[in-house]
Amino acid sequence: MADTAAPAAETDTGRQPRSVRVVLLALMIAMMLAMLDNMIIGTAMPTIVGELGGLEHLSWVVTSYTLATAASTPIWGKIGDMYGRKGTFLSSIVLFLIGSALSGMAQDMGQLIGFRAVQGLGAGGLMVGVMAIIGDLIPPRERGKYQGMMAGVMALAMIGGPLVGGTITDHWGWRWAFYINLPLGAVALAAISVVLHLPKKRADARVDYLGAALLTIGITAIVLVTTWGGTEYAWTSARIMELIGIGVAALVGFVFRQTRAAEPVVPLHIFRSRNFTLMSLIGFITGFVMFGATLFLPLYQQSVQGASATNSGLLLLPMLGAMLVTSMVAGRFTTNTGRYKIFPVAGSALMVVGLYLLSTMDTGTSRFTSGVFMAVVGLGMGCLMQITMLVAQNSVEMKDMGVASSTTTLFRTLGSSFGVAVMGALFNSRVQEVMAERGGALGRDITEQSAQLDAASLAKLPDAAREAYQYAVSDGTHAAFLLGAVVAVLSLVAAVFVKEVPLKGAGPAEPGPDAADDAPAKAGQPESV
Repeated sequence: MADTAAPAAETDTGRQPRSVRVVLLALMIAMMLAMLDNMIIGTAMPTIVGELGGLEHLSWVVTSYTLATAASTPIWGKIGDMYGRKGTFLSSIVLFLIGSALSGMAQDMGQLIGFRAVQGLGAGGLMVGVMAIIGDLIPPRERGKYQGMMAGVMALAMIGGPLVGGTITDHWGWRWAFYINLPLGAVALAAISVVLHLPKKRADARVDYLGAALLTIGITAIVLVTTWGGTEYAWTSARIMELIGIGVAALVGFVFRQTRAAEPVVPLHIFRSRNFTLMSLIGFITGFVMFGATLFLPLYQQSVQGASATNSGLLLLPMLGAMLVTSMVAGRFTTNTGRYKIFPVAGSALMVVGLYLLSTMDTGTSRFTSGVFMAVVGLGMGCLMQITMLVAQNSVEMKDMGVASSTTTLFRTLGSSFGVAVMGALFNSRVQEVMAERGGALGRDITEQSAQLDAASLAKLPDAAREAYQYAVSDGTHAAFLLGAVVAVLSLVAAVFVKEVPLKGAGPAEPGPDAADDAPAKAGQPESV
C-alpha cells in the first residue's frame, strides 16, 4: 500500500508534508486523552463517591485503570509490530472510547471499576501507538522536536487536568469527565483513519499468549504490591509476601518463555543494546522521581505553605513549565545537531540537584524559593522525558519499534508505581514519627488512620497540633525528596555510559565519538554492549 504519511524525509522547504502534520496532531490528541484521564477523574472523585457510594472501593477506580494500562502496554507494542501499527492503534482508541462511554454510564462503584479497566486496556495502546507511529513516520534525526512536542502535551495535561476536571464536574456533572473523551477521540480516530497509510503486516507466527499471560500476572503483582504495601496491608503481611512471590515467579517464567517463543512479547535481544538497556533504567528512574514529586509537592504546598487544592496545582507551573521548555529545546537541538548524550547527563545531574534542594525545604520556605527548586527539577525531567524514547528507538531495528516503545513506556510506568509506593511509605513513616514526638497522644490519634490530611481536616486541628503536623509534613517531604535525589544518582551514572550513536537519517552531521565502534546501529542494527 502506498505510504502517504511515509517515513518522511523533510520537504525542500524543511517542513513535513501536510498529511504527516495532520497525523501528528491526531497523535497529540490521542496522547492528551491518555494523560488527561486520571488527572480529570482525580478531581471528580469526591462527587462520584457522593452519587455512587462505595467509598471503601475508591482506590480501585484508579488502580484498575493503572493495572490494565501497565499490563496491556507491552502486548499492544508487540501486536503492532506483528500485524501493523495503524489497525492496532485504531483498535486501542476504540477500546478506550468504549471504556469511557461505559464509565460515564456506570450505575454503581463496581461497574465503574470494571469499565475503568476496559478504558485502561485501551490507554495502554494509546501511549505505545503514539510513540511507535512517530518512530515509523519520522527519522530519528527529526524525531526529537516532535517528541518534545509530545512532552509538552504531557506537561499541559498535568497542569490543565485538575482544572478541567473541576470545571466539568461543577458545570456538567461527573459523567462528562468521561464523555468528554468521545468527541476528542472521534477526531483522532477520523484523522488517523483517513490520512495515515502505513504498509500492512501479517506475521505467520502467533502471539505468544503464554508469555503475555505471565507478563500480565507479574506486572499485576508488582503494581498491587506497590499500591497496597504500607496502606491496605503491612509490608511484611502475608498478602504482600504472596504477591511478591507470585510476581517474581511469573517474571522468571516470562523471561524463560521469551527465550523459546517464536515471537516473544519482549524480545530479549533488544537488551543487548547498551543504550536501550540504559534508557530503560533512566526511564524507570524518571518515572520514579516525576510522579513522586507531583504527589508530594502539592501536599507540602497545602499543608505547610497554606495553598488551596486548586492553587497547589497551579504552583507546580515552575516545574511543569521548565519541563515543557526544556523538552522543546532538547528536541530542536537534537534535530539540528544529531547529538543527544548531553541531555541524559545534564538532565540526571539537574534532577539530583533539584531533588536535593527540595529536600531542604522546611516550614519557613517561601513559595518563590520552592518554585525555583521545582524549576530545577523540571529542567532535569525535560531533558530526559522524550530523549529516553528517542535513543531507545534508535537502538533497535525497525521491526522491533513497537516493543522498544512499549518496553520503555512500561519501565517508566513501573518506575512511577515504585516511586509513589516507596517515597509514600517513607513519607508516611516520618510524618507519624514526628507527630508522635511533637503532638503526643493527640498526634498519634490524628495520624492513626492516615498521614495525609486534607485542608478541611487540617483547619479543624488545634493550633499546636496543626503546627506539629506542618513540621511532620516538612520532615516527611525532606526524607522523600532526599531518597529521590539518591535514586537519581543512579540515572546520572547510567547516563555517563550512554554511547552517542549517530541517529539514523542524521545526514551530514559529524558522527558521535563512538561512531566507529557502533557502525551497525547507523545501518539500522542495534549496537551491542
